Amino acid sequence: MLHSIASAIVVVGAGQAGFQVAASLRLEGHTGAITLIGDEAGLPYQRPPLSKAYMLGKLEADALAFRPQKFFDEHAITTVHGHASAIDRTNRSVALKDGSHVGYDHLVLATGAHNRELPVPGAELDGVFGLRTLADADRVTQRLRSARNVIVCGAGFIGLEFAAVARALGCTVHVLELADRPMARVVSAETSTCFREAHEAQGVRFDFGQGLSHIEGHEGRVAGVVTTQGNALPADLVMFGIGVLPNVYIAAEAGLDIDNGIKVDGDLLTSDPSISAIGDCASFPSRHAGRRTRIESVQNAADQARCVATRLAGKPPQPYSALPWFWSDQGELRLQIAGLSHGTDATVVVGDRVGRQFSVLCFRDDHLIAVESINKTGDHMAARKVLARRPALTPRDAAVDGFDLRGFEAASR
Repeated sequence: MLHSIASAIVVVGAGQAGFQVAASLRLEGHTGAITLIGDEAGLPYQRPPLSKAYMLGKLEADALAFRPQKFFDEHAITTVHGHASAIDRTNRSVALKDGSHVGYDHLVLATGAHNRELPVPGAELDGVFGLRTLADADRVTQRLRSARNVIVCGAGFIGLEFAAVARALGCTVHVLELADRPMARVVSAETSTCFREAHEAQGVRFDFGQGLSHIEGHEGRVAGVVTTQGNALPADLVMFGIGVLPNVYIAAEAGLDIDNGIKVDGDLLTSDPSISAIGDCASFPSRHAGRRTRIESVQNAADQARCVATRLAGKPPQPYSALPWFWSDQGELRLQIAGLSHGTDATVVVGDRVGRQFSVLCFRDDHLIAVESINKTGDHMAARKVLARRPALTPRDAAVDGFDLRGFEAASR
């Protein structure tokens, strides 16, 4: 039996990272107390389906839970519904908004992130929504049943996933984006073009290079919007997805170092060795990015949680080095990304562009740094293995007729 280095472990945040660290601690042999504190009532649940299958009615709320209550009972994981308001580092305790306190030997902050607010007049009107929680998804889904004209502010993953759902439900959908193409911050021009054309083929309209000036209302409800270029558009539902901010307040108030998130070292420890931070809230040194970064993904949350659980269970610490990967389902298209494409200076497309089954290989200084796969899960799985091993592959190699990523992966083992 492994012996834990900390007997009482408290986890603040019951999303993907928080749940995973609690579950992994038991898997690694931790026998001490585990307390999982979450803002939302009910069992910890998955968030990615909220903007896709859940809104389309393909998934019931009960199916979102990571595990049934029986799992938490059998693994002696205490779940607490409450808002963690302060950390007493001297006495090692977490204060909750209701006045109660939970003591810890080690604290794991998995506080996640929150939506950037829509900074325009009219954002307070009934019918303006962000999407982050199950309660948000329920409110939006209810309104979609009667909506006709939907405005989406932001052409990132969440905005486009929602646009595909709203269009499938028969709404007129208009997407506003300040950048010059969809998902411009995270994907190549080739991938952007593919997704723009696919959405437009389904009837979604895009306006790039403009955002919202203000939202107009009637009797307290959304009635229309005016863009930054002065265009007036009808609307009875506005959904915004303009990025998120890490939840760092409780850490900052406790005096922990902050740097675009809660600052951690390679072992995911904060400036207090009794406190770790993981997931969307954590800023960490990434060998894949070549700099300190913060990643918002299920993979990063789960892998960082496992890394911390291993350390807290008494095993030798291993610096966090997992390869980042992401996905987004938008209508009939599945986008899967392996690696981080920041700084790409060359791309090579392999596969069937016309049939929307291809991959974009992204290079920097003649080294493969990321692969974006559209409806090519086999390529994605191969890319994850290739990027983890880092075999030599240049744009010239990949541009050779007949190049196949899966064949290259098999040959480079």
